[in-house]
Amino acid sequence: MLGGVPMPWMARWAGGFPLYVESAQGSHVVDVDGHDYVDLCLGDTGAMSGHSPPAVVAALQAQLGRGITMMLPTIDGVHAAEELARRFALSYWQFTLSATDANRCALRLARQITGRSKVLVFSYCYHGTVDEAFAVRDEQGGTRARDGNVGPAVDPAMTTRAVEFNDVDQLERALADGSIACVLAEPAMTNMGIVLPAPGYHEALRALTRRYGTLLIIDETHTFSAGLGGCTRAWGLDPDLLTIGKSIGGGVPCGALGMSAQVAHSVGRQEGVDYEDTGGVGGTLAGNALSAAAIRATLEHVLTGAAFERMIRLGGKLHGSIQGLIESRSLPWNVVQLGCRVEYGFRAQPPANGSVAHACADRELESYLHLYLLNRGVLITPFHNMALVSPTTNEKDLAAHDQVFAAAVDELIASR
Repeated sequence: MLGGVPMPWMARWAGGFPLYVESAQGSHVVDVDGHDYVDLCLGDTGAMSGHSPPAVVAALQAQLGRGITMMLPTIDGVHAAEELARRFALSYWQFTLSATDANRCALRLARQITGRSKVLVFSYCYHGTVDEAFAVRDEQGGTRARDGNVGPAVDPAMTTRAVEFNDVDQLERALADGSIACVLAEPAMTNMGIVLPAPGYHEALRALTRRYGTLLIIDETHTFSAGLGGCTRAWGLDPDLLTIGKSIGGGVPCGALGMSAQVAHSVGRQEGVDYEDTGGVGGTLAGNALSAAAIRATLEHVLTGAAFERMIRLGGKLHGSIQGLIESRSLPWNVVQLGCRVEYGFRAQPPANGSVAHACADRELESYLHLYLLNRGVLITPFHNMALVSPTTNEKDLAAHDQVFAAAVDELIASR
């Protein structure tokens, strides 16, 4: 395998030598050498349900004998769509193989409906491998490709306008000329720390998108950690479209795209478009029977309201212990919680936008902490400092993290 791994991002684990896994169950991973790890990475949210939850395994085993992919709908898809509609208050749903796929479809629909070409994103956002999202705002207020972007089809400045999260003035100036088809936004920025919205920001975002005829797409793929219906439900958001993936399938590749009744009506009345074949929406394996069974089982039996209540409580416990350590050692760090997701960063105050979060990243310090934890049986997300609580995570797992994290910090302080 190129680089020794199936995909290059797997090489990002601290030390340059990722663990090869023998098995994963609940909140633990066992490597091929037999070492057991508390897993607070959980597939960078993909296994937020815990590894191989029994209800999902049973549903998959049953579906395997009935067919895996037929390019035909199944009843599980109906139940999954109904549950997503109940949780996120969007009327119509389609299924994909990933959140990236859902985002790409959402952008195509938004452009088709509005007749506009450009997308607005926030600097250093994360929406999978969507080309339009690899854009940042430059010092002159223009848009440029994010450093490290690989082989872009076109300069992102041609497709995208990037602004800073939480800056209402920048947002309005970017929307005012009427060229923006949609805003693609996580309700709270993730993937380099958690950047929470400022008070009133989402209300301003929704009001401005409506004023300028721009559709609002909320990406809940990571922020589903906030609860039963993600931030959309918890904060009373009202998007035109919503995308989600990873965790809703209990680890099976899947994604979903929700849309309001008004958007669905606009989609239906478009003439001369081909949603079913060559229009670039969906794919042969999208909505397959196995994925539909996984989504239904995960939502109905694993990531339930009761499960989220417990997960968020334990997330608060983890947040409190990290905050206590930061304060007791007088570290210029911060820790932020979003439901069952907790991240620590290397500045005294949490960042207000993606550019600040990006600037305060410390690769050397992150590698030290990640490798220290990994060598002592605790996994956190290698791309940043995220710890995630699953339905099977327990207080013993969190105590293991706290003990090793405190030892890592104390050795760091002692080495000064």
